[in-house]
Amino acid sequence: MSNAYEEYMKQIVKPMRDELIQANFKELTSEEEVESFMDSPDGTTFVVVNSVCGCAAGLARPAAINAIEESDAKPDHLVTVFAGQDKEATASMRDYFKGYEPSSPSMALLKGKEVVHFIPREDIEDNEVEEIVRNLSEAFAKYCK
Repeated sequence: MSNAYEEYMKQIVKPMRDELIQANFKELTSEEEVESFMDSPDGTTFVVVNSVCGCAAGLARPAAINAIEESDAKPDHLVTVFAGQDKEATASMRDYFKGYEPSSPSMALLKGKEVVHFIPREDIEDNEVEEIVRNLSEAFAKYCK
């Protein structure tokens, strides 16, 4: 890929990245950052696998942010990787999603390094934001003490 293309894509996805960053998600952009974070995660971690698709923009990101804002129980950590942009970081994070097919966007709630709740793309794109928020809120209530 040319440098011009890569720079263009960085500018296009910046608002998509910023939406989660502004909601206090830590963006992990390299395999090293993922591994460093996952070396010793304590408590619960909510991971959003971000994407440029419409269901990420209209459903996944708003639902993730609303669930965090509205839920009484909250994960200890909020992190995000960007599929298609930070490929090594995304692949590294997906290595922790044992038993789940790669999906973008998707969301995972981990307790330590174990996935305790997973929402793949197919459970995002055919639902309303409110349904996804309810799904996440119930998972937070169950696993985030």
